[in-house]
Amino acid sequence: MLSLLEITLIALAVLVLVPVAVLCAECLAALLPGRPRNASSSARPTVAVLIPAHNEQAGLPDTLRSIQPQLRAGDRIVVVADHCDDDTAGVARSLGCDVVERAPSTDPRRGKGFALDAGLKHLAAHPPDVVVMADADCRVEAPSIDALARLASETGGPVQGAYVMAPPPERKGDNPKQLVSALAIVLKNYVRPRGLSRLGCPCLLTGSGMAFPWRVIRDAPLASGNIVEDMQLGLDLAMAGHPAAFCEDAHITSLLPDQDDAAVRQRRRWEHGHIHTLLRQVPRLVWSGIARGRLACLPLALELAVPPLSLLTTVLLASLLLSILAAATTSVSWTAAAMLACGFAVLMACVLLTWWRFGRAHLPFTALLAAPWYVLWKAPIYASFFHRREKQWQRTERPPVAPPPSNSIAPPPAPRPKEEPADVAAGA
Repeated sequence: MLSLLEITLIALAVLVLVPVAVLCAECLAALLPGRPRNASSSARPTVAVLIPAHNEQAGLPDTLRSIQPQLRAGDRIVVVADHCDDDTAGVARSLGCDVVERAPSTDPRRGKGFALDAGLKHLAAHPPDVVVMADADCRVEAPSIDALARLASETGGPVQGAYVMAPPPERKGDNPKQLVSALAIVLKNYVRPRGLSRLGCPCLLTGSGMAFPWRVIRDAPLASGNIVEDMQLGLDLAMAGHPAAFCEDAHITSLLPDQDDAAVRQRRRWEHGHIHTLLRQVPRLVWSGIARGRLACLPLALELAVPPLSLLTTVLLASLLLSILAAATTSVSWTAAAMLACGFAVLMACVLLTWWRFGRAHLPFTALLAAPWYVLWKAPIYASFFHRREKQWQRTERPPVAPPPSNSIAPPPAPRPKEEPADVAAGA
C-alpha cells in the first residue's frame, strides 16, 4: 500500500508533467508538414492597420515603410499617439497616416488597451472589413497583411501571425542570453502556435500581427490596463465563441531590448502577466468549454496552463530533486523520481529538436550552454511575483530600427502564387 508521502510525490509529478506533455506535443506537432493553402480568388477584404504608439518617433517610420507597400486601394493606417512627449503624431501624419492623439488632459489612462480602444472608436465611422493590429516598433514582412486579412475573413475570427524577436544586430554575437531569449520567444510565439494549428486547435494572441473581422473586434473589451492585454483579449474572444487561428504566412519581427534593465522590465511584465492570467483564466476556460459548450476553450486552457519555459524547467528540476531526496532517505519508491526524470529528458529533447528545426541557422549550439544562466537570470523575476508583482503597463525601450527579415529566427514564409501588384492606399 502506498504511503501518503508517495501518493503526494506521484501527484506532484503528474501535476508538473501535464504542462510538459502539452508543450512537447505542440513541439512535435510543429514538425509535421502543413496543408497547402489554395490561393483565394475572392477579392481581398479592406484593411485598417491600427498602430498604438507611445514616444515612437524614431522607430515608427521603419514600421510604416514595411506596411505601406502591402496596402491596397481602400486600406489605411491609423496611428494612435498615446500620451506622447515627442513628435510621434507629426511623423505619422507626414507619412500619410490617420492619427488619433490621446493626452493626459483628455484621458489620463495609459496603456496599449486604451490606445487600441481609441483607435477602434475612430474607425467606427467608416469601418474596414478587417482590422490588423501591429506594434509601432516592428517590421511587418510581406505578404503578412494580405495573409492576415484573408485568413481572418475566411475563418470569421481572430488571427495571430508569427511574431518573433531578434537580438540587436550589433549585439547579436556577444550576448548569448539574448540569443536564448530569442529562441524561447520563437518557441512560444511560432513553434507552439504552429503545433496547435497542425492539431486543429486555436492559439493564444501574442501581440503584434493580430487581425480581426470588424464584427468581432468592434465591441471587444479593449479599454483596460491589463499588462498582457493581447493574451487576455484572445481569451475573452475565445470564451465568446471566437477562438484565434494561427497564420504562419505572416511574419512580424521586433528587436529585443539592448539594455539589461529594459530586458528585465519587459520580462517581468510578460512573466508576471502570464502567471497571473494562468491562475485566473484557466478555470474560466475550462468552465466555458464544459458548461457553455465552447470546446475550443479546452485546448486553450491546456496551452495557457503551460508556464514560461524557464519556470517550467525550474519547477520540474526542483520536483525531481525533491523526489530523489525522498526516495534516498525514506522508504518511498523511485516511481515519482523516474517519472520526472523521463519528463525532463523528453522536454530537453523537444527543446533541442526545436533549435535544430527552427533556430540553428541563427543560434549556434554553443549559445545553448548559456541556458542555465538564462534561467538563473529570470529567477528573481519569478520570485518578485509574490512580493512586487508588476501591475502596470510600461513601454519597453528598444533600438529604434527594426531588423531586416533575414534576422528572423523563424523560417521565412512559403512562396505564394504570383498576384497582381498591390496598390498603395491613397495617402498611405
